[in-house]
Amino acid sequence: MSTHAKRERLLLADLLEAAGPEAPTLCEGWKTRDLAAHVVVRERRADAAGGIVIKALADRLKRVQAEFADKPYEELIQLIRTGPPRFSPFALKQVDEASNAVEFYVHAEDVRRAQEDWSPRTLDQVFSDTLWSRLEKSARVLGRKAPVGLVLRRPDGQTAVAHRGTPVVTVTGEPGELTMFVFGRQDAAKVETEGDKEAIERLQGAKQLGI
Repeated sequence: MSTHAKRERLLLADLLEAAGPEAPTLCEGWKTRDLAAHVVVRERRADAAGGIVIKALADRLKRVQAEFADKPYEELIQLIRTGPPRFSPFALKQVDEASNAVEFYVHAEDVRRAQEDWSPRTLDQVFSDTLWSRLEKSARVLGRKAPVGLVLRRPDGQTAVAHRGTPVVTVTGEPGELTMFVFGRQDAAKVETEGDKEAIERLQGAKQLGI
């Protein structure tokens, strides 16, 4: 049975391949070639990938990622499709699912939603519930840099507090859309916001939302 991470991985590879190496993405400053290089480095170069969260390693990450971005684009796509090497922790199915289901979903949408002709994607209920479960568990981490109080709400009324504070903005949407929102893709997320107008504007324009 295919895992969510594997499915999103293959979808991401297909989208990157179809878009070509110079297409825009939702990642500021990155074209599809840069995004592909990021995905490959993240799971194949642990010595550099730490720079994603550790500032002291940021320069090394930037250098290694640039080296991978210079590789043939087709090679990067194939490396994404085949997945991590056997010695990588990501090669373990449980680790892959826990670490990559959301990661690959967001990056697949980074490619899709940056194209002019993109259309909303309907997620199956199981995957949607999986994304919501991840949001509930990580909401405080994902929303820690929000400039205002932030509550996430599904259309069925389930809520998760992402950031305590006032004034409070409630963001309502399907789990996939809320995921895009808290990962800093506010402008591309199909959600509804409730709260003070100024607070909503501050939240929508927050560059530091997400991780």
